[in-house]
This record gives sequence, C-alpha cells and structure tokens, in this order.
Amino acid sequence: MSFRRMSPRRVLTFVVVVCLTVGALATVVGAREPVTITLITHDSFNVSKSVLRAFTRSTGIKVRVLRAGDAGQVLNQAILTKDHPLADVLYGVDNTYLSRGLNNAIFEPYKAKALDTVPAEYLLDARHRATPIDRSYVCVNDDKRWFADHNLARPTSLGDLTLPEYRGLLVVENPATSSTGLPFLLATIAEFGEAEAGGGGWRDYWSRLRANDVLVVDGWEQAWYEHFTAGAENGDRPLVVSYASSPPATVNKAGTNARAGTLLKSCFEQVEFAGVLRGTEHPSAARDLIDFMLSKRFQEDVPGQMYVFPVRDDVELPAEFARFVEVPSDPLALASDLIDENRDRWIREWTETVLR
Repeated sequence: MSFRRMSPRRVLTFVVVVCLTVGALATVVGAREPVTITLITHDSFNVSKSVLRAFTRSTGIKVRVLRAGDAGQVLNQAILTKDHPLADVLYGVDNTYLSRGLNNAIFEPYKAKALDTVPAEYLLDARHRATPIDRSYVCVNDDKRWFADHNLARPTSLGDLTLPEYRGLLVVENPATSSTGLPFLLATIAEFGEAEAGGGGWRDYWSRLRANDVLVVDGWEQAWYEHFTAGAENGDRPLVVSYASSPPATVNKAGTNARAGTLLKSCFEQVEFAGVLRGTEHPSAARDLIDFMLSKRFQEDVPGQMYVFPVRDDVELPAEFARFVEVPSDPLALASDLIDENRDRWIREWTETVLR
C-alpha cells in the first residue's frame, strides 16, 4: 500500500486505526505479566538454572523453589496446610509416603502429557494425582578409601553392620522424618521380617544396630554432608544410608575413581513423584510445570544434579552413571498395600526400639 495514492482523510483514518491496534496489543501484552508459582520440595532438590530459565522463556512462568527439609517433612507441611497451601506444586514425595499424601487429598488429578514414556511399574496412582519424576535405590554407601586406610573389609550385607568391627561407623536417617530413612527401614523389614515366637525379626536387628552405636539423624543432607567421611570434610562415619546413584558424586577430579561404593544387598527401590497441590491459584501453570518436569530437557538434567535416575525410559544416562553406578539385581521390596497398612506402626515401633 502506498500513502501517495491515499487521500489525506484516508491517511488520517489509517493512522488512527494503526495506533488503536498497537495500543490494544500493548494493553494485552502488559496484562500478561509472567506468573510466578511456588514449588515446595526437599532440601536435596536441584536443577540447572539454564533448565528453569528455558521453562520460563517458553511459558512465561517463573518458578520459586521452596526447600522445606526432608521429603517426609515437606509432605507433613503440605498436609497440615492443605486448606491454605504454601505452594502450587509439590515434588519429592516417594513411593513409601505416597499413600499418605493421596489419603489426605492434597493433590489435584492431572495426567501429564509425556506419561506414555514412563514404564507402567512406576505409575502407582490410577487417578494421576501424582506423577513419577525420578527413581533410584536407597542403599548403604561406604567410603572405600576409609576402609582401605584402616585395613578393614567393607561390609557386604545388612547383617554385617551389627558386627563389632563396624561399631560406631554407620549413620542412618530417621524414618519418621526422612524419605531416605523410611526405605531403609523397609529394607530391613523385607530382609528380617516380623518377629517370630522365638524372637528375631527386624526389631531385634535394630536393637543390635543400636547396641553397635548407630547414629540417627533427621535427614539425608545431615547424614551425607555432616557425617559421611566421603561427603563431609570432617565426617566421622564411613557408612551412610544414601543411594546406589550416589557414588558419581564422589568421583575424583581425574574422573577415574569413585570414593563411595554401594552395599548392593541393602537396596530398596524408591520412586519420587510431583503433583499439583489442591487449592493452587495457578492450576494451569502448575500443570505446565508437571509437564516440564517430565520433559526430556528436565529428565536429562536429573542425574547430574540430584544423582538419581530419570523415570523416562528414553533418556540417555551420563557417562559417569554408566561407569560408577552399581544397580542391584534383586533389590529388597515390600508390596505397596503392605506398606500403607503398616507404615505408621512400623515407624512407631522403630522409634520405641531405637530412640527410647
């Protein structure tokens, strides 16, 4: 279109229309300011800044991360504040605590877009109130250098941990507050069972651990970064309850050796979930974040940032995982309905046995 062929009146009309259109667009754009949503999670949550920035660029949604202790503590807070939620999305509740969150109705149902990339064995809620994001195995890790320096054989079984030579060497997490501590308790229940008439059972095992000077702390961060000799500068315990995927975090600068090893006969599989919290003021943005956490971009970031496995089966693992992570061929396990029926009792009995 040429202004030379338009009358002055038509030119004026055209300019007014353009100005009005631009003004209207500016108003619309101004009204669409970025939404900020809150993700409540455990202290171990980590994601590359570039990954979160990519989410914000593609959606206009900013994410505020609220770390609120261990996963067990995060879940308890979400339950206590469910009528006035502290966040829009919760990440980090695992398969051992999941039923508690579902039974307290803290999540809104949402079927994530990439759910078909997740193996069926990890889809534990048919109503899709919680979406699986990552998985790993809770195991006992040992400091191989410490044991070599002290000329002491590394333990190979749960039973070994009660032997006199390992007295005062193990730090564990409290199953009442820790999503690492509870799977380890369940591992010991799966291994030793309930007490028979003649004695024994898992409570007897924990009595022997207590007599062997086991140290109990509230959560994984404290255990690894304050007490484990391969994770803390002044650590005092060469045995810690952590993950089969933890050794890559202890690889030397040359990339040739991992200081931590894994007691494969102690492992219990763990799956972590995320869910849209009921009562969120931003349900659409919260669902977008769930979709993003299951996207390939986020899933590829998970191993290097949190040292756990992505839940998607089409994501290639980093080289250090393939080299330094040992995966148990026959992990200890308990049926989810059995955990749901007995979890509170087991935690109460553990507390009576170990802490009182």
